[in-house]
Amino acid sequence: MTAETRMDTDLRYQTRRGQIEHYFDRTASRAWEQLTSTAPVGRIRATVRAGRDRMRETLLGWLPDDLSGMRVLDAGCGTGAFTLAAAQRGAEVVAIDLSPSLVDVARRRVVPLADSFAPGGHIDFRSGDMTDPALGTFDHVVAMDSLIHYDAPDAVRVLQALAARTRRSMVFTFAPANPLLLAMHTVGRLFPRGDRAPAIEPVAESTLRRMLATDDRLARWTVARTQRISCGFYTSQALELVAAR
Repeated sequence: MTAETRMDTDLRYQTRRGQIEHYFDRTASRAWEQLTSTAPVGRIRATVRAGRDRMRETLLGWLPDDLSGMRVLDAGCGTGAFTLAAAQRGAEVVAIDLSPSLVDVARRRVVPLADSFAPGGHIDFRSGDMTDPALGTFDHVVAMDSLIHYDAPDAVRVLQALAARTRRSMVFTFAPANPLLLAMHTVGRLFPRGDRAPAIEPVAESTLRRMLATDDRLARWTVARTQRISCGFYTSQALELVAAR
């Protein structure tokens, strides 16, 4: 990659990150706070809520039941549901999100439940970039639905950065390419830019696996478990990367 190409790639990533931050911090923070609560929601959002709950349980099931003494990065923590569950298993969690508004919601929800943390459980809430080296090293990284708005090359670049500071596993989700998602993606582009969320970027599982398998920076990582969750208007696929010992 030439220096010029690298600059263009970095600019594309920074631009996309800014769009995501603006949407979730300013446009949709109240909607996400409601979606992730127990408040009544409409039929469509109810399927999204149920699908996210199933996905979160899937990812939790791929981590050890006892996380005592381990550092976990909740990369794109949103309103903190996964963060809470990890602390209740004894993890030292760094919970980070681009949206300060959502991090504030997570803090308000989770801090009063600190008595439910297992011994050693602790949470450090941050707003910012999940790839920041200043966050330190981790045993496990979880990125639930936080990479789905990046195209596949940028998502892999994020995984490269996280892999350099992760000892055991990285579990993340992607939007699996299928006719429904591709149709929704196309229709979404018809709305005025100010009225729509950053588009989800569907990718074929075979394409993503090939990119991961041929990336030199991910050479010590192996694809392990995978699980697709489809629930009404929610479709997402989990993938586990495990580091060689």
